[in-house]
Amino acid sequence: MIVPKEIRTYCPTCRKHQVHRVKVSTSKYKAGRTLAWGTLKHERKLAGYHGKVKGKAKVKKQGIRNKLMLECNVCKKKHEVVTTGRMKKKSEVAK
Repeated sequence: MIVPKEIRTYCPTCRKHQVHRVKVSTSKYKAGRTLAWGTLKHERKLAGYHGKVKGKAKVKKQGIRNKLMLECNVCKKKHEVVTTGRMKKKSEVAK
């Protein structure tokens, strides 16, 4: 998916439509917090205390989302826009 270098779109800080510079950034599913109560409890159980605990389930892999980083040319603030839910083709900025 080819995206132009500059897009005229809504800026939430200016509260009007402005020209934005475009940069492509992708994001993956992030792992859970290591110090969360449930994670610590699970690690304790795996360490050998108490009964047997169920291991990690086989989950369907989550796709990478296409994100566009938009920088307003007027106020220089940045905000993200997700172009597609799940990536079919990676976004790239036009040359």
